[in-house]
Amino acid sequence: MIDLAATLAERPVILDGGLGTLLESRGNDVSSSLWSARVLRDDPDEVRAAHTEFVAAGADLLITASYQVGFGAGIPDAEVETLLRRSVTLAREAGDVVVAASVGPLGALRADGSEYTGDDGLTVPRLREAHRRRLHLLAEAGADLLAVETVPSLRELEALARELADLRVPVIVGLSADSTGLSAPGAMAQAFEIAASVPGVLGVGVNCCAPEHVVPALSAAPSMPLVAYPNSGERWDAETRTWSGGATALSDAAPSWVEAGARFVGGCCRSTPADIAAIAAAVR
Repeated sequence: MIDLAATLAERPVILDGGLGTLLESRGNDVSSSLWSARVLRDDPDEVRAAHTEFVAAGADLLITASYQVGFGAGIPDAEVETLLRRSVTLAREAGDVVVAASVGPLGALRADGSEYTGDDGLTVPRLREAHRRRLHLLAEAGADLLAVETVPSLRELEALARELADLRVPVIVGLSADSTGLSAPGAMAQAFEIAASVPGVLGVGVNCCAPEHVVPALSAAPSMPLVAYPNSGERWDAETRTWSGGATALSDAAPSWVEAGARFVGGCCRSTPADIAAIAAAVR
């Protein structure tokens, strides 16, 4: 396993790609509201095998299959605990790489597209309570760090930041750069400021967004290791649960992310092991 601090000083750390995309291409059904979490529950060997493909492609860091796993999402609490721990174990077993335990936004648990709007109707204290149990469990599950992903609003970010301040574990934070909840003037800069203030934060940036939005979003980020892992360029329709449009060669854009300060670089939805291999070749 790489020394994360030493590697960050020398070159970008290569993240994995779209786990759900790869699981689907391997013949798994990810069409339910649980997405890849269904495979985590029903066929963990497939999750491990998918992780292994990303390791073979050159990923230094794997993000666990826990993005859609949380309490209150229609799964009994005892099973949620089992699945969260299992997600870390499977990533650990896939190779000698850094493991980041994924913490998705509340919208991912609802499977209603609100990770792109932040329209959850909850106060900061309620959001903090909604995230608390999962955050604490994943912090103790054996991962090297947490990956707080696709945060769509200042409210949810503030709630997460307060809870993470109590945990004081290593974490990277990815904002939903395409979220309407962060579209107001100055909101992205304010969000980065909040994220960067979290004790133990290793990097802040964006994920699950259009590739062309990465560099403009990072222009508002502070001077620290930044995070960039966008989608393929295709567009997600939360109502029909389908993708449309064409894909972008992420490896063509990745050097510009590094130039903008990104040190955690990879792909999100619809990105494949081939994309990760090409990104690694482009930025190393």
